[in-house]
Amino acid sequence: MNLLDAETGVTYTVKEINTDDEDLKGFLLRLGCYGGEPVTVVSRKKKSLVVAIKDGRYTIDGNIAEAIEI
Repeated sequence: MNLLDAETGVTYTVKEINTDDEDLKGFLLRLGCYGGEPVTVVSRKKKSLVVAIKDGRYTIDGNIAEAIEI
């Protein structure tokens, strides 16, 4: 299951980042989004999600959310 399938307000644990794009992996690592870390979908927009990772809230697009396996 990926982050696009997540329910709003529920905290999930990231299993892995499923992409071959090293830049995307590095970006998510800098946000603190990697295996074993909790992530919560705060709200949904048309083509993006607002997620809480560690102590921050970030807006990510659907393509990035698809790469985050929970």
